[in-house]
Amino acid sequence: MLRSSTEGSTLDKGVDISSREPSRERSNYDADVILAYQQLSTALREAEDADAAEQASTGAIIADDASVTDAGYASDAATTASTSITSSIWNHSFENGRRYHKFREGAYHFPNDDVEQEREDMKHSMVKMLCHHKLHFAPIGPNPQQILDIGTGTGSWAIEMGESYPSASVLGIDLSPIQPDWVPPNVRFMVDDVESPWLHPPNHFDYIHSRHTVMAIKDWESLLHRCYEHMKPGGWIELQEVYHFPMSNNHSRMPHEHPVAQYWRYVDEGLKQLGVDFRFSSGGQIAELMRQRGFAGVAERVFHVPIGTWPQNKMFKSVGVYWKTILLDGLQAIALRPLMRGLRWDRDQVETFLVSVRKAYHDNSCQMFMPLICVYGQKPLNTY
Repeated sequence: MLRSSTEGSTLDKGVDISSREPSRERSNYDADVILAYQQLSTALREAEDADAAEQASTGAIIADDASVTDAGYASDAATTASTSITSSIWNHSFENGRRYHKFREGAYHFPNDDVEQEREDMKHSMVKMLCHHKLHFAPIGPNPQQILDIGTGTGSWAIEMGESYPSASVLGIDLSPIQPDWVPPNVRFMVDDVESPWLHPPNHFDYIHSRHTVMAIKDWESLLHRCYEHMKPGGWIELQEVYHFPMSNNHSRMPHEHPVAQYWRYVDEGLKQLGVDFRFSSGGQIAELMRQRGFAGVAERVFHVPIGTWPQNKMFKSVGVYWKTILLDGLQAIALRPLMRGLRWDRDQVETFLVSVRKAYHDNSCQMFMPLICVYGQKPLNTY
């Protein structure tokens, strides 16, 4: 059955997406990125190694010596009993040639334009490949009823969860109305700020998921408190975040003066000035905060995400092509606001610095990787 984007459902809060802009055109990429997509298409057909996920979780990535050199879909949108849709939600702000969200302007410091949406979709595909197509690790059972995706972005994860769990109602929340028109009938999207008070009833969600939001959330303690409050007893929470400070394959930190290490240090310093703790995903910090909040059975899995084509393993090599392309394509988008607003650089300073960073990403000899940290925990059954 097809559901139109203008059919009704009532959401709890925020701006319900009841009308759509024309579908975005796919962005044109330069030759390097086009080549990367071609490499990915080939690599995806070849990447069948059954032991690759275990290698990822143990860090045993072997370097390649040679590399050193519509059916059933519907639209999510509806009118809401709590907030009337206005044309302003579709407005965007523009800065330095990039497009940003307008709703709660400035809450998120990175673009939402077509190029960035392509990059978000690539990140989703990359994580799926690295995790052997698992959408989650929390043992949520076969029939969850209410699923929340925080910072849903383009909605790829929420849509696939809706397909995988037809019994569930999947809600994706984001500051930008950039999700597709046609989605499974059990998936809906809402424009809202997850760091504002929630109007969902307590003990509502069976599973709350968040991925790639470490650059956005300013108060993790309060967010986890809200997740706990609005989660059913026995429900699960799962956070998946990349720790962006690169390491080499011998598990040593990249040299302080290395351009890639400098880049992420500057981004971290800039985000700190803007109120964001970019290092939240480091060294068990997520797991510890979950335990402090009262979640039980907290578990952590760490996967190594290679940068470039240096691994021997075909799956890791494919992931490395993905991640290198994602990082290069997002180099300017990630740097602009943290460096210009946070550190008060001018545009010329940023662009000049990025030249050396781009060059450094093409150097396979460092065998760089970044950890992907997946943490999940359960609200105790006897808690309300």
